Amino acid sequence: MVADESNEANLLDRIRELEAELSRCRAETASLKEGEKTLTLLNFAPYPIAVLTREGIVKYVNPAFTETFGWTLSELEGKLIPFIPPELRKETIRNMRRLFKEKVLLSHETKRLTKDGRTLDVAIRATFFSEGKGGDSGVIAILRDITAETRNAKINEAILRISTALPEYPALEELLDFINGEVKRLIDTEGSVVVLLDEQKQELYVLGGAYDTTDSLKRAKETRFSMDQLIAGRVIKTGKPLVIDDTSLEQELHRERDRKLGYQTRNLLLVPLKGRDRIIGALCAINKKKGDFDPRDVDLMNMIAGTVALSVENARVTGELKKAYEEVKGLNRAKDKVINHLSHELKTPVAILSGTLDLLVRTLKELPGEKWKSNVDRMKRNIDRIKDIQYEAQDIMEGKTPPAYQTLSFLLSQCADELETLISKHIGPNDVIEKVREEIRKLFGPKEMPPTEIDLGDMVRERIEFLRSRFSHRELEIITHIDDTPSPVFMPRDPLQKAFDGLLRNAIENTPDEGEIEVILEHRGNGAALKIRDYGVGIPEAYHKRIFEGFFATQDTMDYSSKRPFDFNAGGKGADLLRTKIFAERFRFKIEMISDRCRFIPGPRDQCPGRISSCPHCTRREDCLSSGGTLFSLFFLQSPEEE
Repeated sequence: MVADESNEANLLDRIRELEAELSRCRAETASLKEGEKTLTLLNFAPYPIAVLTREGIVKYVNPAFTETFGWTLSELEGKLIPFIPPELRKETIRNMRRLFKEKVLLSHETKRLTKDGRTLDVAIRATFFSEGKGGDSGVIAILRDITAETRNAKINEAILRISTALPEYPALEELLDFINGEVKRLIDTEGSVVVLLDEQKQELYVLGGAYDTTDSLKRAKETRFSMDQLIAGRVIKTGKPLVIDDTSLEQELHRERDRKLGYQTRNLLLVPLKGRDRIIGALCAINKKKGDFDPRDVDLMNMIAGTVALSVENARVTGELKKAYEEVKGLNRAKDKVINHLSHELKTPVAILSGTLDLLVRTLKELPGEKWKSNVDRMKRNIDRIKDIQYEAQDIMEGKTPPAYQTLSFLLSQCADELETLISKHIGPNDVIEKVREEIRKLFGPKEMPPTEIDLGDMVRERIEFLRSRFSHRELEIITHIDDTPSPVFMPRDPLQKAFDGLLRNAIENTPDEGEIEVILEHRGNGAALKIRDYGVGIPEAYHKRIFEGFFATQDTMDYSSKRPFDFNAGGKGADLLRTKIFAERFRFKIEMISDRCRFIPGPRDQCPGRISSCPHCTRREDCLSSGGTLFSLFFLQSPEEE
């Protein structure tokens, strides 16, 4: 009985053991199934994954790891992964210790090596794991290749730096030095230079660059080469990028260049600098420090080359503009000197001619007038024309006391006593010295032009009536629209009258007979606008910008001729508008012009017959009035607020 009970107990224990074993088998089977699922998931993961022990020994790497870094699971299992750069080993050990100690999720960016020796930028996320009490523990790490992202970010930053640096480097050479420094840093080379073509000499020279050593850059900038002495010559001729991975294949060419520049070239990347209509040079990267140049380097160089070429072209255009500007300044100075000299040189001979002519008239009065009067009138008329030129030139150059006046006044003051004694001795006592002094002042002295209160409406009416007799031989209708101005204008009367007279004469001389001219005076804010509109031939558009330059005729040179003032197409001296422009700047009013060339005579050499009824194109007067014309406007500002 006891034996039966003992056997039964043993049987129950065995059953329990079998049940426990069965449970363990079921758990292991489930674990294996879960492991298979996990392994399948890891194998299909798009990012490199590594499972490591606490000591860094590989337990598993997925196919994405092999694809990125090159090593397979069979090559690494049970070993350390040899992909940590030597300079980062201490940092990696510190990170592993922190991970096991603090049980934290580790995330950072670093660098790792590939099986073929490349260096990748990677983002690592690693975490600690444990398989339960007494089980294994280790690290699961996900590594993502961010080399392309990092490179693109660096490129974008460099392009931004280059773009923002453009206005900071007005000198082209300094700008190119900066850009080459960016190229050298981005592509990781020993040097980068811009080689430009001197088209006149057909030589190549380095304008900007960056080297690890400053001596190399200095020698490069001091040396010139013929087109066949540099690889850059080929790139400029073909207009295509060129990569040379091994310069030893053309030792003769590279040896001579390296001898001149004092360094050895191993590999090169060159891209053309394309200007608007030609290849102007090449951007060259020299001696890549790690590996060979790849297509991404070529794309980057091409992108930067566009900025370099634009900068070079802009610098050339700017240089030409500066040169042209200096020439224009020189021409303006020369023109001022000519006008000044003309004004001073005309004063004395014109005064002498006028005085002599007056004496001649007194002498000729004893003869019959019909024998000499017409000749004298012609002489007077032409002397008056010369006087007008002198007066206009004097107004243009007003503001400086003429040297002739200073000199003559000084000589007269020094010799006054001697002259007075000499004159009294031979002529008798008189006040001739004062008369001489007054004549000198009138001829050569500065003019005083104090501002006065001027009613523009009265002034316009007065000047039109005053000038009417001078253009009475013309068949023109002068139409006036005059509003009462809100307040008078304060300025010297003489320049205002000269400005108005000149503009009205200009309108009359450009309007054919049977035409009309409008003189308009109207309110404009707190000031007034004085407008003179003619319906004449108009000014060609090409001449609009130069019309105020002075001594500039709108007629073609071959067709130019000086007629009587106020005649149609009278020509003129071209100084009226310059004088008015100077008056506007000096006395603070504004002048503007709008002009449309008559559509029937579009070219400067096309001629208007001078009378509407004689024009083959104008069947009615309205045809002429609607065909073209010019509007000059003077704006007078009468309060600080308006100004």
